[in-house]
Amino acid sequence: MNFSVEEENLICMYHTSDRRRTMARMLAALPDMDTEMRQLANSTIAKLEQMTDDDFDGQRFDFVGE
Repeated sequence: MNFSVEEENLICMYHTSDRRRTMARMLAALPDMDTEMRQLANSTIAKLEQMTDDDFDGQRFDFVGE
């Protein structure tokens, strides 16, 4: 699965022990996000839903700063 830099950074912010918990943390934060961030989170969650747990575990997520 290919993630944009923004999506990968978002995953890094909410990353936990597994894919399902990472998605749950993002979903829990949605009400506190502005519209643009919510759209990014929803598209990221959709991509995470398409992955298997094994794919997620094999993926390396690196936070990329400016």
